[in-house]
Amino acid sequence: MDLDNKIAALQADLNNAHHVTYLTGAGVSTPSHIPDYRSKNGIYNDISESPEQILSEDTLFHEPAKFHHFVMENMYFPNAQPNIIHQKIAASCNKNGTLITQNVDGLDKKAGNKHVIEFHGNLYNIFCTKCHEKISYEEYKESYLHAKDHGIIRPGIVLYGEPINEMVLTESIKAIQNSDLVIIAGTSFVVYPFAQLLAYRQAAAKVWVINNTPVPAPKEVLTIIENAEKVFDKLYI
Repeated sequence: MDLDNKIAALQADLNNAHHVTYLTGAGVSTPSHIPDYRSKNGIYNDISESPEQILSEDTLFHEPAKFHHFVMENMYFPNAQPNIIHQKIAASCNKNGTLITQNVDGLDKKAGNKHVIEFHGNLYNIFCTKCHEKISYEEYKESYLHAKDHGIIRPGIVLYGEPINEMVLTESIKAIQNSDLVIIAGTSFVVYPFAQLLAYRQAAAKVWVINNTPVPAPKEVLTIIENAEKVFDKLYI
């Protein structure tokens, strides 16, 4: 089946779906000029230490200056705008769907999506670890210490070694269980427990993957090996 026929088949499944759940990753935000993590141009490519070490609670609390410098230089893109993928997914979810995203950039909510589960948190949910007061991005940009009580400030993202929020996990599983269509887009689908979510789908649910490269998935999954931006641009939602 060529690309146009695959997109037509995906369009038909979207039109017929009662509830669709999207599972997305960094490839959805790269068209918004936010780098991914592990590709040749990814943010992990040019660092000498392992990302698991830098983006850990240990570094956050014992080397807060290093942690702060890394996230500010590599992960914050406050001027980034949603692209066609965010916009089409938002329109779909606001009609009859749910988005579960690994992305922490907040662009899905910026696109107006009212049904977003941020599986790994959001960089802009910033707070003081001492008093738990919410902190603005502008204040965090200036210092990793809270001026009021000198507590270490952190973004509300899941660091390496930290568990996924239990409510987030429960809501994600429920969304998958309630869907007759699952669309995986812009992710290598190898990070756990995110990649395990597919195991909770209905037996009759259709599953599509849209990604630049093949991903590990059951053989019955329908795959479009293509730039996600190109595919979503052709979908009518």
